[in-house]
Amino acid sequence: MAGGEGPLRALLRAANALLQQRRYRAALAVIKGFRNGAVYGAKIRAPHALVMTFLFKSGSLREKLKAIAQATYAHSRNLAYFVFTYKGLMAAQSRLQGKKIPFHAFLAACIGGWLVFGENNPINSQIIMYLLSRILFGLSRLAVEKGYIPQPKQDPFPLVAALVWGTVLWLFEYHRETLQPSLQSSMTYLYEDSEVWHDLSDFLLYNKRTDSK
Repeated sequence: MAGGEGPLRALLRAANALLQQRRYRAALAVIKGFRNGAVYGAKIRAPHALVMTFLFKSGSLREKLKAIAQATYAHSRNLAYFVFTYKGLMAAQSRLQGKKIPFHAFLAACIGGWLVFGENNPINSQIIMYLLSRILFGLSRLAVEKGYIPQPKQDPFPLVAALVWGTVLWLFEYHRETLQPSLQSSMTYLYEDSEVWHDLSDFLLYNKRTDSK
């Protein structure tokens, strides 16, 4: 056993020495970015897919578990590919121009977004909508910070909350098809299923009865 540990320790020392080499830092950052994207994507998607699948989707246990695994894999893979592409393009641009400039981030992310998230599917759609809401908040704060719009005298968040909820419920009630399917399912559960019951069992214990009474 001792003889087997020698080569392994030597390999670990060599790997650790390689990780300390500054000239390989950009390439190694791309590899670790791929790793972090895969791990983070799985951590984010798995619990979300678990909850949404068991709450709103029908089918056997095997079919539900398969759907969860597929959604988790797709999110993890896409995020890993995107981080790999983005960091690789950032390193290439910086090397070509000799320095990093703000436009590099925009261009690298645009290319990565087109290549990795360009397909219109439920996973990509959810990710883009998640980012879009945060972009709008970020751009609003940046506009105030740069003086493009005046600093509000009162916190605008209550007005934003009112407009967001007013708009989304109006869309749900009168233009439901424009909303994303998972949001439609959530709102149906909250605002329509709560109007239907037959007895105490599906009033308090269950959302819908499973028998044929």
